[in-house]
Amino acid sequence: MAEFSKIEPSYISKDGCRLIWKEVEEDDQHVIVLNKDEFEQIFEILLKDSTGIVRLEDEYSRILINTDVTQFQLKELKTLEVKTSILRKNVLEYRNVPHEPKPIKIYPKEFYPSIEIEKEDDDEQNKLLNAVLTSKNKDTVSESDLFRVMATRRSTRNFDVSKAIEQWKIEKILAAADTAPTAGNFQGFKLVYIKNREIKKRLVEAANNQPYVNAPLVLVFCIDPSRVKMNFPPEILTKFSLQDATLAAAYSQLAASALGLSSIWIGMLDEEKVKQIIESDLKPSSILCVGYPHQKRPPKSRRKLKELIRVIE
Repeated sequence: MAEFSKIEPSYISKDGCRLIWKEVEEDDQHVIVLNKDEFEQIFEILLKDSTGIVRLEDEYSRILINTDVTQFQLKELKTLEVKTSILRKNVLEYRNVPHEPKPIKIYPKEFYPSIEIEKEDDDEQNKLLNAVLTSKNKDTVSESDLFRVMATRRSTRNFDVSKAIEQWKIEKILAAADTAPTAGNFQGFKLVYIKNREIKKRLVEAANNQPYVNAPLVLVFCIDPSRVKMNFPPEILTKFSLQDATLAAAYSQLAASALGLSSIWIGMLDEEKVKQIIESDLKPSSILCVGYPHQKRPPKSRRKLKELIRVIE
């Protein structure tokens, strides 16, 4: 059961806001993001102590403002409720105070590169990779939506194991790992794609008995310093390899989110057990578990950029 908690500034719009409900019996929350027009419609109805319907921009969700209870009927979430008197109090108070947006965008628009790179001839060895990455489907996300993918990605621990991931999506997730930046372009990592159900079950035990490791798609990222052909001490090559594997996993995770999937990053694992299970001498850095979520959830709140970033001028 969820209880209405508060209204706060929106992640991505200085004029919008976020309405937050918190689960009573678990550490989780539900968030509804309203744009300026939607919020103003709610404000006008509540200000007049009236009733009405506000339709949200997805054209499926709507807000039913009744005398006693207001219902938020959403396309991909369960119906959320709040007493109209409580909502009115919060909306009127929020409306009367100036607010700054929560600055969680990765980069503002002016940070886009201003130069254009001319298209080069296809490199023969990258034809397959390019074909996978550029294949078109109505469920894919355009490059212009990259920042939205980053801002809305949400980890999940509850996968719908009855729903298989389409093969073309798996191929894009794997190809995304291959595009990640690496030290000297040596790609000092190995990606182990786990299809075997029994192996997945054994990985659960090796990952501190986290049951969601047994997901529809399980990828084990391992470091491989032997691939990094650079004249540095072994500990530096290992560091490069760990960074390579981490970046590759992050690229795959973002690709999964862009394809409408959810994921969970597993870092708590018994490295020796994992090596035995996957029959490899390579040290695992992380396990990425991917699948369709039972319920899509909005992103959690993040700290402000001014608390995160230190600027040296």
